[in-house]
Amino acid sequence: MPTAEAPEERLRKFKYRGRDASMMRQQRIAVNVQLRKAKKEEQVLKRRNINFCSDPASGEETKGVRLTLEEIIRGVNASDPIVCFQATQAARKMLSWAKNPPLKQFVDAGLIPKLVELLTSPFHPSLQFEAAWALTNIASGTSEQTQAVVEGGAVKPLVELLSSSNLTVCEQAVWALGNIAGDGPEFRDSVISNNAIPRLLALISSTTPITFLRNITWALSNLCRNKDPDPSQEAVDQMLPVLSQLLQHHDNEVLSDTCWALSYLTEGCSEHIDQVVDMGVLPRLVQLMASSELNVLTPSLRTVGNIVTGTDHQTQLAIDAGILRVLPRLLLYPKSSIQKEAAWTLSNVAAGPQQHIQELIDCNVLPPMLALLKNGEFKVQKEALWMVANLTNGGTVDQMIHLVHSGVLEPLVNLLTVPDTRFVIIILDVISFLLQAAETLSKKEYLCLLIEEPGGVDRIKTLQFHENHRVSMTALNIIESYFSEEEEVGPILQSLDQDHECIKHLI
Repeated sequence: MPTAEAPEERLRKFKYRGRDASMMRQQRIAVNVQLRKAKKEEQVLKRRNINFCSDPASGEETKGVRLTLEEIIRGVNASDPIVCFQATQAARKMLSWAKNPPLKQFVDAGLIPKLVELLTSPFHPSLQFEAAWALTNIASGTSEQTQAVVEGGAVKPLVELLSSSNLTVCEQAVWALGNIAGDGPEFRDSVISNNAIPRLLALISSTTPITFLRNITWALSNLCRNKDPDPSQEAVDQMLPVLSQLLQHHDNEVLSDTCWALSYLTEGCSEHIDQVVDMGVLPRLVQLMASSELNVLTPSLRTVGNIVTGTDHQTQLAIDAGILRVLPRLLLYPKSSIQKEAAWTLSNVAAGPQQHIQELIDCNVLPPMLALLKNGEFKVQKEALWMVANLTNGGTVDQMIHLVHSGVLEPLVNLLTVPDTRFVIIILDVISFLLQAAETLSKKEYLCLLIEEPGGVDRIKTLQFHENHRVSMTALNIIESYFSEEEEVGPILQSLDQDHECIKHLI
């Protein structure tokens, strides 16, 4: 059988009949965790507060005092509060340059502990603001620079500033903590362990200025981000109700970061998927998947895609919420990244029970999906192939015949020439499963003709000599099982016209 020859990596990633359903689901979750980690450009991990007027490259003369690094070092350590403020402000302006800010020089100069100390000056909110801004920008740098801010003791006083009566100081502290949390799980947990979440959530109200609310939501999304380990259960329990409320907001930036937060929580964790689904957010996520704003559409689609990597029950809830009304349209979206995400989501629905496969077919998803398999970008074709593969592995004979009727064979045959070995093996196995389905109806010969018509037999024969052993053996098995008797071809061709009605019955 071709499946026995499939690569070991593919065996871990493919859904096969006869295997334990929970094991298949867990393996599919593990694969998606590996493949679907959000890239940096999809959502900003860190943000630097840039002041263009203080940047020499801007061509604008800076008002106020211009100091050298040496003068700044002396000034921040001065006992005169005016001198200290001027030096701290000068440091912030240098660290706010749009191009090549001297982050490393400030870290190497040992200024972080002093800036942290200045955060605790309750009678000088302007000084606290300048120090917090400087630390925000240092923490926006490399992991080593963020580490220097954390090791300098900044997290605790920054969390304390979340309770400041000065809104500007408070917002800058949110920004700094968001940068620290976005660096990775260790620093994220450091922020959480200093009781930042309750203080952040307390800042959210109907009167919170929209720019401030955007920063808070972004910081919360970074507190949901990263794996190994996931955020603590207590942290998730604290954030989810508020994220559910923010999902109803009208502002696109708030909606975007809220959806990213939910996408991080639902990535590879069935328990968190349960929690998110139990908040009743699926109907709203489906609405947002139809958004005209790409920054809202992308993370809402990612979140729903993560949810359908969960249990069959979780997937059914997503179907009940209407995802199959939206996803076929997203396969036609002009951006290939959205086509890919939509195809990936549908492939995971197809990896479920036959009921889910039938619902896919009923929503008329096959024509646009097969159009992508034929003409889409290769990264999209891969996801489309996974849907076809899952359908043929888990579907009924009638569902597979419907796939043939929809025109799957021509794009499959045309893709047999791609250089991706794993891709070719999956195609060969799909063809093998379709042939097995036809054989159960005693219509093997006619399906062989449908494969032969676009040149499939010649291509499969060529693959018998492929340098990859598994490709060559899988192709050989197909040829020997279904195309080995040359003398059959002539009689079949001669009787094709008189048996046309039988072919129509098959497809």
